Amino acid sequence: MKSVLIVTTENIPGKKYEVLGEVFGITTQSKNVFRNIGAGLKNIVGGEIKDYTKMLEESRQVAVERLRRNAAKIGADAVVMMRFDSGSIGQDMQSVAAYGTAVKYLSA
Repeated sequence: MKSVLIVTTENIPGKKYEVLGEVFGITTQSKNVFRNIGAGLKNIVGGEIKDYTKMLEESRQVAVERLRRNAAKIGADAVVMMRFDSGSIGQDMQSVAAYGTAVKYLSA
């Protein structure tokens, strides 16, 4: 698979491109029993819930890799204006989406 550049900016310096369309990558993760127990204890004493933070970091990485793969499938060289969206599904699941605009570089 070719490498697809992913940026959060609208423009890529020195590149001209045509828009191919919107692309996204999504993942949904569930919290396991051990994470829920740890989170419950942290609710009592306060502080960061490191297992949840790790889960969200991993979810973002998975979503970006899926975004990259979906962009490559349509022949994109890059994705501009990449953003994340996340939300809870019920009490035990977290969904993370990475989305942006797939673009193809124009020949010089």
